[in-house]
Amino acid sequence: QVQLVESGGGLVQAGGSLRLSCAVSGRTFSRYPMGWFRQVPGKEREFVAYISWSGGFTDYADSVKGRFTISQNNAKNLVYLQMNSLKPEDTSVYYCAATTSLRFVTAIRDYPYWGQGTQVTVSS
Repeated sequence: QVQLVESGGGLVQAGGSLRLSCAVSGRTFSRYPMGWFRQVPGKEREFVAYISWSGGFTDYADSVKGRFTISQNNAKNLVYLQMNSLKPEDTSVYYCAATTSLRFVTAIRDYPYWGQGTQVTVSS
């Protein structure tokens, strides 16, 4: 079993930055590629960013490419999402998730492990 706990959300003005953290515990951290997703009420949860288990491959949704950066610290069992140049449309609950697939995947169904989410609100 894998436990995920997000932190770092909050209220920020448009153009500002936030860094989200995801603490991973349970089974061996380095075996799980990780993703960040986000969801607003009434909409489906959407893929934001992905990092392979080695950290050597990352990918992003087009809407955040160039503004968000996913990274990990294996020694501390942490995954980060650095969010810069934030826009009001980035307002959402952000979730980290772990996948058991060794392929690059973005579908929710491919991620069996989820955190509880952290709220990010960007004011205009």
